[in-house]
Amino acid sequence: MLASFSVVPLGVGEELKTQVAEIVRLIQQSGLRHKLGAMQTTIEGEPDQVFALIRRCHDRMRELAPRVLTSITIDDRRGATGRLEGKVADVEAVLRTPVNHD
Repeated sequence: MLASFSVVPLGVGEELKTQVAEIVRLIQQSGLRHKLGAMQTTIEGEPDQVFALIRRCHDRMRELAPRVLTSITIDDRRGATGRLEGKVADVEAVLRTPVNHD
C-alpha cells in the first residue's frame, strides 16, 4: 500500500517547520519506506503499518497544535510492491525521459 499524507498544524503561527520536523522524525523511526515531498510525504507498507503510522503522526501533531488537518490519499493495489519508485519509473518509461519528482 502507498499512502500520501499531510498533517497540517493550525493555530501555531506561520512557520511550521518545527512541527513538521517532529512528524518526519516519527516517519523515519517507523522503518517504513518513505519519500518526503514539499507538500506531503508518501509511505509504503502493509495497511496496518501505514494506518498506524499516520495515526501516530496525527496524534503527535495534535499534541503540538490546537487544531490539525490531516489529508490522506491511498493507493492499495493487490500484490503491488516497490511502487514508491516504480510508479515514477513507469511514467518516465512512457515519456522516455527523467522527470523532476520528490
